[in-house]
Amino acid sequence: MIASLSTPVLLDYLKKCRWFAGKARQVESCMVKHEIPVGDAWIWILEVAYEEGDKETYQLPVALVEKLPDNPAEQTLITETEKGLLVDAIYTDSFRNVLYSRVFHGDKDEALTFTTGKGLQIQDVPEHISSRVLAVDSSNSALVFGEKYFFKLYRKLFRETNPEVEMVQFITENSDFTQIPPFCGSMTWRRAGATDITLGMMQGKVEARMDNWSLTGDYLNEFLYAVPNAVFTIQENVFEQVALLGKRTAEMHAALYNPQAEVNFSPEPFTEGYRRFLQQRLSHLLNSRYTLLIDKYLSLDEPTKRLAWKFMEAKELIDEFSEDLLKQPLDSLRIRIHGDYHLGQVLSADHDFILIDFEGEPEASIQDRKIKHSPLKDVAGMIRSYHYAVSSKVFTSDETRHISPEKLLVVTDRWYRLMKETYLDAYMEALGWPHPLFKDQNEINSLLLYYLLEKAVYELGYELSYRPDWVKIPLKGIADVIREIEKMHG
Repeated sequence: MIASLSTPVLLDYLKKCRWFAGKARQVESCMVKHEIPVGDAWIWILEVAYEEGDKETYQLPVALVEKLPDNPAEQTLITETEKGLLVDAIYTDSFRNVLYSRVFHGDKDEALTFTTGKGLQIQDVPEHISSRVLAVDSSNSALVFGEKYFFKLYRKLFRETNPEVEMVQFITENSDFTQIPPFCGSMTWRRAGATDITLGMMQGKVEARMDNWSLTGDYLNEFLYAVPNAVFTIQENVFEQVALLGKRTAEMHAALYNPQAEVNFSPEPFTEGYRRFLQQRLSHLLNSRYTLLIDKYLSLDEPTKRLAWKFMEAKELIDEFSEDLLKQPLDSLRIRIHGDYHLGQVLSADHDFILIDFEGEPEASIQDRKIKHSPLKDVAGMIRSYHYAVSSKVFTSDETRHISPEKLLVVTDRWYRLMKETYLDAYMEALGWPHPLFKDQNEINSLLLYYLLEKAVYELGYELSYRPDWVKIPLKGIADVIREIEKMHG
């Protein structure tokens, strides 16, 4: 096989691909480091080195063909060679057939291991099945088999197993929780003397109407249209949907709580090392956000300046709160969690919800994505997402543009508090009380405040850098936490 294409040829091709994350960086070299045979195709493991920063590793399946498939995608052709057209193999029927067959049979060879998951009910599934490439603009590639199974081919590779595959496989194989696309199989690169690397995962295909961010936006329309008339209205079905999501969140965490699980998934206490990790993370976030906020302060509008000033004035209070929390005895437990939980990670299907994308926080290292946290970190992420849903709708709509920002802050806060209370009540009821994950209500309150603060401070950095008009949203979230801390100290 031709594994010696020049950097310019490979780079020209990579720049056409949505999944290549290095487009804005200065590439020093791009080369094929490994070549893994798969049927009549190969999987190339590419190493991309940059003039600055760490190298990146990508997966590129390749095949030689005489002619392009009908209606080829822009990313199909890599280059022309003396032996034929070199194409991305996912666009060939033969490569997709081999992937499916090897997952179906659970094959393995010297380099690759294919597993067959519980979600692939062999007795009901044909050994040969139709397939296509899903036209998605994503950081990975998606293949569909028989309109029943969804295969995610991971393009950017990490130097160990993918947390999403671990999470989906664990939930599917060890619980009765059915509100995720079930684990059907995986493809893993086995490296001699090194950690295995996940190359792909197959799940059950879900027919979803929309994600819950869009659904919540639809529910907010009636509320939004009433605001200019000084009417506060929320339909009962909105509360029902929020409560159902609280219940499904609790069921997900109950599925991940398994005292008999192997070490990667067994519950753990709040160790000294984890406490230090939390403290260092929050300290770093706070320092970087304070610096950014000072730089941008004069460009903020008056309501946002007042919120910013409250945040900056409360630095000592926040430091004291986090230090006290992490020094006191904590008997609640930590488990593997979703890690990037928000309304966009929830699909609406058949009047219920499907939870997706268990890869973890995008900016975190692969090791940090596997750290066990209190499930309240996921809860805080979803609560903050509801705050964003109402704020982004109300603050950016033509219907409310003539209303003062101060008034809009009050209105959004009322809606958000009702959704927060509804979601939390349903979550705790579904989880059951008492539950080993939480010692008592005091620890729940303190930990939830901590994770809400951490999430809002994290959001603040993004808004200051990219959406200055939205800075008020995380600042309001921070101000809410500060008020609750003041109550605890009062």
